Amino acid sequence: MTDKGILFVFSGPSGTGKGTILSSFNQKYDDKNIKYSVSATTRAPRPTEIDGINYFFKTEDEFNQMIKNDEFFEWAEFCGNLYGTPKKAVFDLLESGKDVILEIETKGALNVKRMYPDAVSIFILPPSLSELKSRLMGRGTETPESVQNRFETASRELPLAENYDYIIINDVLDDAVEKFRYIIESQRLKTNNNKNTILEVLKK
Repeated sequence: MTDKGILFVFSGPSGTGKGTILSSFNQKYDDKNIKYSVSATTRAPRPTEIDGINYFFKTEDEFNQMIKNDEFFEWAEFCGNLYGTPKKAVFDLLESGKDVILEIETKGALNVKRMYPDAVSIFILPPSLSELKSRLMGRGTETPESVQNRFETASRELPLAENYDYIIINDVLDDAVEKFRYIIESQRLKTNNNKNTILEVLKK
């Protein structure tokens, strides 16, 4: 029997580089046992984003219908948009023994941790508030009002870091990627995540 996979909740304020870290990690290690959860959102897609790959882009009516149908593992409102994680896909992957990375904003992350205490939560911090604002402005996809709104929201979210299992400061990208890899490997070696493996060894 395969041990259940581990759910990694990867979170932090907008602009801290969550997506960049995950993209770099995936390109460097291409870990076949890791799957990435795809969230649904009412936010408009950015130029490089693809429906079904980056997000499932939904209208507000479609999203609200999914809420009524109890289709979300978690959902939350962030900066005027709705974000949610279709739960069946996550649980199916975990039961099959795959580790799942869930990249979500802080409110949704804390909801997941309450609903699924075994989740391993990781908070991404910027090296400074000034660097965070610079990154938000550097995207070039946001209006000045949107940048300011995201910056103010991020400033309120930073103290939530103390509620997470791990913290990574995203200053040097390669260092942040390596720290994330160490967290994954250390969790995979924990006894609680290898109970069936132990039994299989004892049978041999």
